[in-house]
Amino acid sequence: KNPVTLLKELSAIKSRYQTLHARFKSITTEQKETKNRICATVNKTMTMIQELQKQTDLELSPLSKEEQTAAEQLKSFMSD
Repeated sequence: KNPVTLLKELSAIKSRYQTLHARFKSITTEQKETKNRICATVNKTMTMIQELQKQTDLELSPLSKEEQTAAEQLKSFMSD
């Protein structure tokens, strides 16, 4: 191919990359902010549950395997 044509194509590709990068950067930022809000809400909820358990002297039965797996996955997600 003609070098001038290649340079024009390269310029168009670079421009497209920059546009996509800007879009994905904002999406990534929004995802992190959303994750942080979800984690904060879960932490507040867990704290409220623990306080309610203390106030009512209730003990929960042990978690099932499925519940344990879900709790571990949630902890892993929140620590990322």
